[in-house]
Amino acid sequence: MAEASKQPSWQVTRTMRSRARSLRRDSTDAERIIWNAVRAHRMNGVGFRRQKPIGPYVVDFVCQEAMLVIEIDGGQHFAAEQQERDARRDAFLASKDFRVLRFNNFDVMTNRNGVLETIAAAIERSPSPTLPRKRGREQAGARGKCAP
Repeated sequence: MAEASKQPSWQVTRTMRSRARSLRRDSTDAERIIWNAVRAHRMNGVGFRRQKPIGPYVVDFVCQEAMLVIEIDGGQHFAAEQQERDARRDAFLASKDFRVLRFNNFDVMTNRNGVLETIAAAIERSPSPTLPRKRGREQAGARGKCAP
């Protein structure tokens, strides 16, 4: 019963869905770097979606289990007008219980490991009790071995 209440309840319009698809198709180099690191449960075993509509916004990456949004910003986000829009967007996402991490393209391109460590730490600090446990190859190999 409580699990059903965690599911998003907003409707996605055709326009938003189309915009999300075009953003996925035309991703930046920095977005591709992050996506390659977090896709397919590669980051601490949690799942991410990219260019996902949430309410009136399309977020770059979202992890529902950790209630975490990752935004990769280009140079236009340094303008005062855009920073105001970003603040409204962050406030909306916070009202839906999401935490938002923002990185700029330059940070991702020059400090990839630092950005990925920050994302991993945010996932570890997640208040969600539903995060999956890490599954490593060593655990899978240990299960398959027979005792002598």
